[in-house]
Amino acid sequence: MARAKLPRKSTHIDMTAMCDVAFLLLAFFILTTKFKPAEAVSVTVPSSVSDKAAPESDVVLITIDKDGKVFLSMDNEEKKEYVANTVENEKGIKFNVQEFKKAQFIGVSFSKLPEFLAIPPEQRKGDNMPGIPCRDSSNNEMKEWLRIIKSAYMGQKMNLLVKGDNASKYPSFKNVISAFKYNDLLKFQIITNPENVPVGSELYKQAKAGLAVKKDG
Repeated sequence: MARAKLPRKSTHIDMTAMCDVAFLLLAFFILTTKFKPAEAVSVTVPSSVSDKAAPESDVVLITIDKDGKVFLSMDNEEKKEYVANTVENEKGIKFNVQEFKKAQFIGVSFSKLPEFLAIPPEQRKGDNMPGIPCRDSSNNEMKEWLRIIKSAYMGQKMNLLVKGDNASKYPSFKNVISAFKYNDLLKFQIITNPENVPVGSELYKQAKAGLAVKKDG
């Protein structure tokens, strides 16, 4: 006897709930995403084998570009206000403290601060700035900046980072380190471009041995 043929029906999946979830997730990520702030100047950092992430808060960043110009950045607005008020009092110069707090980097001498902060933020380009005087050991203003910043963080942790261009010359880096030593700031991190451990190297063997020990444990 012939088998009865059952009519084929197309499969229907209601995607309404899936679309709702997708849009909710999209809205969540848009609202919570923190965009990377603009840098003082674009630099090409050297590569290194490291898996240690740079700290993200209470950061004092010293940037050295390929021409040896030095820039200063801070992320803590409360500390920046203290620094601004101290600079005003000690140097006898007046400038917009609120603009100083919003400025993403400092790239001029103390005397040029009022002019620098009067420039619209979108026009403050690192390439157009002279940088903080730091090339001459007799006029190393970075020593003064770090002394004031150190006093702002008195008794609290400060994460001191150095980000130097791969093409920058040693004297600029040397003068920055000299400013660190002058203020007894002997712990700092250098920002590099992380890369994988070369296969077969001694570090690779040590890392592999460490993983083996963890698995056995």
